[in-house]
Amino acid sequence: MKKLMALLLAGAMALSMVACGGSAPAPESEGGEAAAEGLKIAIVSSPSGVDDGSFNENNYNGILAFIDAHEGATVTPVREETGDVAAAVQAVADIVADYDAIVCCGFQFAGIATIAQENPEVSFILVDSYPSDETGAEVAVDNIYAMTFKEQESGFCAGIAAALETKTGKVAVVNGIAFPSNVNYQYGFECGVNYANKHLGASAEVVELASYAGTDVTGANVGGNYVGNFSDEATGKVVGEALIGEGVDIMFVAAGASGNGVFTAAKEAGVYCIGCDVDQFDDGVNGDTNIILTSGLKIMDKNVTAQLNAINDGTFVGGNYLLGADTDSTGFVFADGRHQLSAETVAAIEAAFALVKSGEIVPAANFNGLTPEAFTGL
Repeated sequence: MKKLMALLLAGAMALSMVACGGSAPAPESEGGEAAAEGLKIAIVSSPSGVDDGSFNENNYNGILAFIDAHEGATVTPVREETGDVAAAVQAVADIVADYDAIVCCGFQFAGIATIAQENPEVSFILVDSYPSDETGAEVAVDNIYAMTFKEQESGFCAGIAAALETKTGKVAVVNGIAFPSNVNYQYGFECGVNYANKHLGASAEVVELASYAGTDVTGANVGGNYVGNFSDEATGKVVGEALIGEGVDIMFVAAGASGNGVFTAAKEAGVYCIGCDVDQFDDGVNGDTNIILTSGLKIMDKNVTAQLNAINDGTFVGGNYLLGADTDSTGFVFADGRHQLSAETVAAIEAAFALVKSGEIVPAANFNGLTPEAFTGL
């Protein structure tokens, strides 16, 4: 209502100025800035930055799509260099007074609840985590739209793809840090391999290197192959080479910028990878060949764009939301020219994913009470 009254007043003033032969000033927002300036947006990301070709970049692209459609809107990328949780929250606190909307990319930003509550005029989009208070308890905050995803659903698709396409019978998943979202990808992948073995005639083994096993946020050993960082390409390559040395010919890479090192190892060895979060087919170019079979998707960009639109038009509603196949927020790449799966594999994944979307198949996740070992599929 206040905005409506401000606009009506601005219009009346403009008409008055024209009638008097003067020029009308630009209408102002409640904050005193020219409305033509548009929404001021910041994106705060991990050490790998907004050009990581994966998680951060997908969120950034969602902002860019909004800006393309809204003249005057701007974005400022803020790169938190350490990945430390306290430093991540401080990075947001340092800039909160300067922006209308702040997009926070990653689990390490969960602690922004107090900052948001103290700055109700700023809208926050938190990706991959729900906000927590000073005690670490999960909370819902009116001006934070927090989105997490059922990464296990996309990992499930990747696992089926790997199991059906492997020639050596050995596949693996490489992750960054054992945050819940990364463990979800791992567990989903393992469930997909199990499903293909039990129901689709595959015979694939998931290879894990004990020296790179992950420890989740509760301190539990979740196995897998964890680089330990989302921006360590050198170690990513070491892990990739070690898995290739074990006979692995397909690796699902959910490791942020560390995954670029895995890609390098795969290119040198002539084996395949499955991309993660976004369509990474272009990253797989290797001379006249390509190492990317397909990519598991987490549709963040469109959800970020939708929330920026809501902020802009005044319909923004905070809360904690879990997004998955039922909202077209997970899946895999099967567009022509963007994958190298056989038609039979694509059909098999699509059929299984339809059952995921309907709820008939529920892959294991870090905290949904299910485990890959106990997963049977149907």
